[in-house]
Amino acid sequence: MKKRTTKAGTTRAAAGRRAVPRPKPGFARETAGARRARTTALLQRLYAEYPSAQCSLAHRDPYELLVATILSAQCTDERVNQATPALFRQFPTVADLAAARPEEVEELIRSTGFFRNKTRSLLGMATAVAERHAGEVPSDMAALTALPGVGRKTANVVIGNAFRRNDGVVVDTHVARLSQRLRLSRAEDPVSIERDLMKLVPREHWTMLAHLFIYHGRAVCRAPTPRCEACTLSDLCPSSRG
Repeated sequence: MKKRTTKAGTTRAAAGRRAVPRPKPGFARETAGARRARTTALLQRLYAEYPSAQCSLAHRDPYELLVATILSAQCTDERVNQATPALFRQFPTVADLAAARPEEVEELIRSTGFFRNKTRSLLGMATAVAERHAGEVPSDMAALTALPGVGRKTANVVIGNAFRRNDGVVVDTHVARLSQRLRLSRAEDPVSIERDLMKLVPREHWTMLAHLFIYHGRAVCRAPTPRCEACTLSDLCPSSRG
């Protein structure tokens, strides 16, 4: 079927993607070196703007963070934090969760949405950790992503925040949106966006970069309408309307 086009000549499919304005003239031919310098300046301002930025999911250990991150899919961190205390009281260890009945878990996480699918992921993850890793959540990307319900984004959250290692960059909707608006990546898929960010940002900042972008995305650079007039990055942003 032929794709319908808008007056601007773009397909309706393309029109439905993230709206990223054309860059300002001064950024149109930015060199790689200039982009790295601009990225450094962006980071400095974000660190100053959000000195308390950190992982928003409440946790005490890798197990709790892994569970909370799985629950955070299509759900706010605030709602996850409301559900997890009761969940962890009833299932304080991987072994406890692996032995749980699905209906028990479903009732405790119902408020996070998609609770049946999340229950399957949690029980599959817990069983795999108990059987393959003696009940200890693994700390490397390959082992984590081999667990049911765990993708690269979830693994990056756990590695960066529970194990305090900068092995990658978490790319959620906020990080993807800011990366494109700031012209740090032109990619659409999270893996490519992560790869672009890792080239621009020094490794020691990879975990914090996601927190800073998430904080800024929630407070200022919102979808669909950013608050450019209130943005500390406005003069460094090719997409700024300010």
